[in-house]
Amino acid sequence: MTLVPWKVGRPLVWDATCVDTLAPSHVLSSAGCAGAAAAAAETLKRRKYSNLIGNYSFEPFGVETLGSWGPSARHLFKEISRRLIDTLRDQRAGSFFAQRISIAIQRGNAACLLGTFPDDSDVEEYFYA
Repeated sequence: MTLVPWKVGRPLVWDATCVDTLAPSHVLSSAGCAGAAAAAAETLKRRKYSNLIGNYSFEPFGVETLGSWGPSARHLFKEISRRLIDTLRDQRAGSFFAQRISIAIQRGNAACLLGTFPDDSDVEEYFYA
């Protein structure tokens, strides 16, 4: 949640969600349209937090493990990027912000992958370097 008003005097509340693009529950929709799983996650978040609408500006931020972003995430990203560029007076600020989000997703993917290995295994035996 932002500490200062975002729009129309209301603070911004956002909930970031990273859904697995290849999960059985998302495979069909993801195969038909890039970002479908992220868009569905955003819709669920809007429904979940519908009681916040009157007092806060709520934006769900849905991304997928394979990189697609939901429509609300793209919209919020553009708004934050524009504000960063205006505040910092650096045209690269939006790109840097996108890179940080992408790296966070990659780190989350790596953590999920490493979490699937048994505790007693030597992880290096699975990787060829």
